[in-house]
Amino acid sequence: MSITGRNGSGKSTLIKILASILSQTSGEFSIQVDNKKIEKREYYKYIGFVSPYLNLYDEFTGYENLNFITKVRKINPLRIEEVLKRVGLWERRNDLVKVYSSGMKQRLKIAFAVIHNPPVLLLDEPTSNLDADGIKIVDDISSAQKKEGILIIATNDEHEKSLCEKELNLISTNGGRK
Repeated sequence: MSITGRNGSGKSTLIKILASILSQTSGEFSIQVDNKKIEKREYYKYIGFVSPYLNLYDEFTGYENLNFITKVRKINPLRIEEVLKRVGLWERRNDLVKVYSSGMKQRLKIAFAVIHNPPVLLLDEPTSNLDADGIKIVDDISSAQKKEGILIIATNDEHEKSLCEKELNLISTNGGRK
């Protein structure tokens, strides 16, 4: 599903709520796997999240960034090579992230999101700063995710919207003002 709407309508806010980065002020949502409700504190195990505003560790290499997250999340570190190859960064794995281009950083953020094969993948403007090869990577990951789980993309980009079968268009009641 794509989440669309004017600037300021709440696309990024909604996707941050779904990722449990922000708390909602009202309403409720839950994640269920095999008819079992997942506790909110466990959502990180089930959700992969990509956003242009996520921070990486610039003083680490791409490989070290992913190695760190595999230790924190108790993920098999053998997945690092596979994921870095999948996002086209294997040859640059030993470069410090601070010398990565913005597109390479976006690819690394995608690697972070998919390294644990999450059943739910949340993407906020996933092709930001990506070249044609990077966009193809997002297309391939999105296609695979739809076969294996849930894909939600917050975007106004026509191509990104085309990766989804359904669209939720947010209407701002405050004219786009926060």
